Amino acid sequence: YSSAVQKFSQTLQSFQFDFIGDTLTDDEINIAESFKEFAELLHEVELERSMMVQNASDLLIKPLENFRKEQIGFTKERKKKFEKDGEKFYSMLDRHLHLSSKKKESQLQEADLQVDKERHNFFESSLEYVYQIQEVQESKKFSIVEPVLAFLHSLFTYNNLTVELTQDFLPYKQQLQLSLQNTRNHFSSTREELEDLKKRMKEAPLTCKLPGQPTIEGYLYTQEKWALGISWVKYYCQYEKEAKTLRMTPMDQKPGAKQGTLDLTLKSCVRRKTDSIDKRFCFDIETNERSGTITLQALSEANRRLWMEAMDGKEPIYHSPITKQEEMELNEVGFKFVRKCINAVETKGITTEGVYRTVGSNIQVQKLLNAFFDPKCPGDVDLQSGDWDIKTITSSLKFYLRNLSEPVMTYKLHKELVLAAKSENLDYRLGAIHALVYKLPDKNREMLELLIQHLVNICEHSRENLMSPSNMGVIFGPTLMRAQEDTVAAMMNIKFQNIVVEILIEHFGKIYSGPPEDTAAPPVPPPRVAARRHKPITISKRPLRERPVFFGASVEESGADRHGQTPNGSGGGEAP
Repeated sequence: YSSAVQKFSQTLQSFQFDFIGDTLTDDEINIAESFKEFAELLHEVELERSMMVQNASDLLIKPLENFRKEQIGFTKERKKKFEKDGEKFYSMLDRHLHLSSKKKESQLQEADLQVDKERHNFFESSLEYVYQIQEVQESKKFSIVEPVLAFLHSLFTYNNLTVELTQDFLPYKQQLQLSLQNTRNHFSSTREELEDLKKRMKEAPLTCKLPGQPTIEGYLYTQEKWALGISWVKYYCQYEKEAKTLRMTPMDQKPGAKQGTLDLTLKSCVRRKTDSIDKRFCFDIETNERSGTITLQALSEANRRLWMEAMDGKEPIYHSPITKQEEMELNEVGFKFVRKCINAVETKGITTEGVYRTVGSNIQVQKLLNAFFDPKCPGDVDLQSGDWDIKTITSSLKFYLRNLSEPVMTYKLHKELVLAAKSENLDYRLGAIHALVYKLPDKNREMLELLIQHLVNICEHSRENLMSPSNMGVIFGPTLMRAQEDTVAAMMNIKFQNIVVEILIEHFGKIYSGPPEDTAAPPVPPPRVAARRHKPITISKRPLRERPVFFGASVEESGADRHGQTPNGSGGGEAP
């Protein structure tokens, strides 16, 4: 048993989490460093040699094995299905593209239907596989740490000499549980957005384009004329609309061939008539670098339309129909609605447990919104009457804010706000968000102040309603902020949107006392001996009994790290 614990301690010490995204939240930093803290504790316990752990199998081994079998095993099955469907689809596509356009129309239609069916299966397999990888990597943050945390707690509970160790461990355990819960909350809100995005991508998969990436990219076949005839070569093409540049990378490169990636500048694009060529889905382009036309073949008619739309081809521009809810505006009626909702919540529901977290009936929400925003008599609804419960009012307020044509904190400032929340320097983080608030348009800033003041009032009753600034950040982060493009990368930034709202709540008095001295740019923190940065929470260390200290943190340093900071850097009281 002793040998096993020592090996386990070494494993924890060397284990590295894989985090998706370019920056970790403060809670994720705590989680990432948690195994090193656990490793130190195990080492100290092993030096005492008085451990006998109960329920190690139930608390530790089985949950980890279940995670490996159920989550990672399931992901491997998804991968096999993805590879199988991909191989099946591309082999069918290659056969399909060699069909002559002179065949009977019924044969071509049947072949098109078969390809579309396989393409749908492959696309669905791809989405499910990527989604499963994302889910496993994100759920690792708590699904792996929590069994270990439970194992350590059990170890100290049943050890004869655990009194002092447990006293040291409990404050850290509480703070780490808070970080785990915050991360779980971020995961839940992100997961809902990702499921919604996945649904939209299934309905209109060809309309999704990544910001900052080529306007369109994918496979095209190019007609190439040789001395002995004509051949079709497969290329991976990336077209940037703004610069009109087309990059073509050959995919069927033969050994010894010298042809590499082509970089071309587009001059024109024209659809190729079907009766003029023995291939379907073709279009011609002209470039500055090559004389004459280049004939390209897309993978389908819909795919050709997308390429031609991106290249401003001489064809009508087709748009896939996208159903979108009617957008609301930040106008006088909207302000009246928000004020009435806030007044109703603070009058009769401020102490309601889970206020804003509990969701109301969709039918009732639509009924309230339709009544309030009725063009004939806008705002003529009494929210104080018994007709509307708190859940309906709070859900209606969130629905209104989320369906504004532009979010309260605007698309323009979204990237800067997220970058500010990602900063390691806590002073800069607060200062940058303070400055950016005063870059908002007047009506947006007024609405934001109205809402944040309300959320501050809600959080002051957290003992009754159990809603902390962190909880409110999870609820209102995606409501007050959203990226202009719906992508998985944007979804991964939702946790930083939540942190922005959490900071606004915790520092409302300072931020809305007035603008910073210079609002032209976020303030640079003044130089100091040691910049105030978020540090991972640590377990307080007792001086060992006449033994050398094996790990570097001193009692004073670890104590300084623990006191006076919440996960997002604000001074605060005790952890719940």
